Amino acid sequence: MKRVIAFFFITIIVSAATIAQVTEGEKTLRTVYNDTVNGWKRGAVLSLNLAQTSLTNWSAGGENSFAVNGMVSMFANYKGTNDAWNNSADIGYGILKQGKDKGLMKTDDKIDFFSKYGRRFYKKWYYAALLNFKTQMTVGYNYPNDSVPISKLLAPAYLLGALGVDFKPNSYFSLFAAPLTMKMTIVNDQKLADAGSFGVDKATYDDAGLRLTKGKLTRSEVGGYVRVIYSRNKFNSEFLKNVAFTTKADFFSNYMHNPQNIDVSWETLIAFKVNKYITVNINTVLLYDDDVKIAVDNNGDDIVDEYGPRTQFKEILGVGFAYKF
Repeated sequence: MKRVIAFFFITIIVSAATIAQVTEGEKTLRTVYNDTVNGWKRGAVLSLNLAQTSLTNWSAGGENSFAVNGMVSMFANYKGTNDAWNNSADIGYGILKQGKDKGLMKTDDKIDFFSKYGRRFYKKWYYAALLNFKTQMTVGYNYPNDSVPISKLLAPAYLLGALGVDFKPNSYFSLFAAPLTMKMTIVNDQKLADAGSFGVDKATYDDAGLRLTKGKLTRSEVGGYVRVIYSRNKFNSEFLKNVAFTTKADFFSNYMHNPQNIDVSWETLIAFKVNKYITVNINTVLLYDDDVKIAVDNNGDDIVDEYGPRTQFKEILGVGFAYKF
């Protein structure tokens, strides 16, 4: 995990070396409307990617498949003489159907609301407060097992509030550091809570297997938090003129429990605009949470050998329709 964090900061340093003035806000291929009266800038993008494979008497083998992945991303940002208020909402969902006998499988599912208000106190430095809420929409399974849910709406959900300072040297880079941060993990499903999913305190049982105490539905933590954002959709290079790049990362350390084990959430989106309606998107998400125990089968015999924290990684490549407004 230390190598991951070190690599991230190297990436930020290299990226920051190429800084040039662009439209303000966290955005990817978005069209911005300016309200000169109140200083608001707002926009949105809708993206829909489709993939389909059909095989008939195909001698090399294979399975029919169909996949849909959609995303809605909106932002509304205010910039005054001494005030800055950034708001965004990102919603994504994806499904896959493969073969005749297999049901639909979820490939993506996220709801992410973010708001940060800052008040300038010195040049490019702001006192700032941040609020972030994340969850998902539908039931998740550990495929191919689709009979036992491992996640649901609000199970998990993450609510984070932080007070700190924000360094904004320009309109597309932000470094927010908060020594006082409250983080709450919500598992709004008693079965998952009883199992101790997502780091909540699990249920206790007697020797006969009777439940003595229920699993906790929430887990609260106090710690330090850092959020880094670098976002550009205009480059000086002719080769990159149709490319938008956004990377954002969160780092959280729990003061009361293993503060050296830092939780990491790092998301990167690269979008290439082919024409007015066609885009190519690459989205990666890296997660590490020391409190989330993941089952591992080391021998390939479908038997769980151990549970423990693991680096989680997701990558989505899409070619499809996009509309900005």
